[in-house]
Amino acid sequence: MNNLPLLNDLRVFMLVARRAGFAAAAEELGASPAFVSKRVSLLEQTLNVVLLHRTTRRVTITEEGERIYEWAQRILQDVDQMVDELSDVRQIPQGTLRIISSFGFGRRVVAPALSALARQYPQLELRFDMEDRLVDLVNEGVDLDIRVGDDIAPNLIARKLANNHRILCASPDFIARHGMPKQLSDLAALPCLVIKERDHPFGVWQLHSKEGVHAIKVTGALSSNHGEIVHQWCLDGHGIALRSWWDVSDNIASGHLVQILPDCYQPANIWAVYVSRLATSAKIRTTVEFLRSYFEAHYPQQCVVNKAIK
Repeated sequence: MNNLPLLNDLRVFMLVARRAGFAAAAEELGASPAFVSKRVSLLEQTLNVVLLHRTTRRVTITEEGERIYEWAQRILQDVDQMVDELSDVRQIPQGTLRIISSFGFGRRVVAPALSALARQYPQLELRFDMEDRLVDLVNEGVDLDIRVGDDIAPNLIARKLANNHRILCASPDFIARHGMPKQLSDLAALPCLVIKERDHPFGVWQLHSKEGVHAIKVTGALSSNHGEIVHQWCLDGHGIALRSWWDVSDNIASGHLVQILPDCYQPANIWAVYVSRLATSAKIRTTVEFLRSYFEAHYPQQCVVNKAIK
């Protein structure tokens, strides 16, 4: 009888351990909980160990399971590296690539870029998720994070894909009713549209000007955790928003939004972020280079800093 575990079963077990449940792992795999449970049970039979403690409410990893998890992580990394190196030789990236981004940027910008990537490299299997929270790339098994914003942990590797910045803006109707702010301190007395997005502090806008960096506390009756909702509220005249140039530049050009205090901005470049152990991965490298070229070709305005900021 073959007593060697199947690589796919090791992957399934690691996913169940990370997600602490069969249902969550099954949803990510696009399979049934029964299938996931069966694969883990077969792995336990093959290895003759109990990998997981199962209760009606949750699943936890056993001491033996933790040891197997560490071994499986190393084994699967070696297999992935082998595939990457073969891809390098053939110059055809292949394998599974899990990518995340934020909701608005992911839907409007990253998803079309990945569609183009899939057409050029059909051997890649792409899994794209959108999360408006900071994701632990290692523990959650994410290969690549396409993010907006310059706050990147030092243990991660980042490659800039395009320049970007956030600006203050409001609708002409809002300005007609409330007046045009003349200085940053005026924002405290005006309705602002507050958003909780990833790691940015709620209700505090860090803005740069010729005088330095300013932390501005803002409030308003409307707030959301979704940037596209705040964008629409801004167009509807409900308040001042701090939005990325990629998001509102067309509205500024058309006159549907007006830039406020053009000497003030927040740096928020577009980055590809990944972990150091994947830095030499052929599929990561190819994807990052493709996205950089794609953004430069399709969104050239993001690579040009607003003249008012210089």
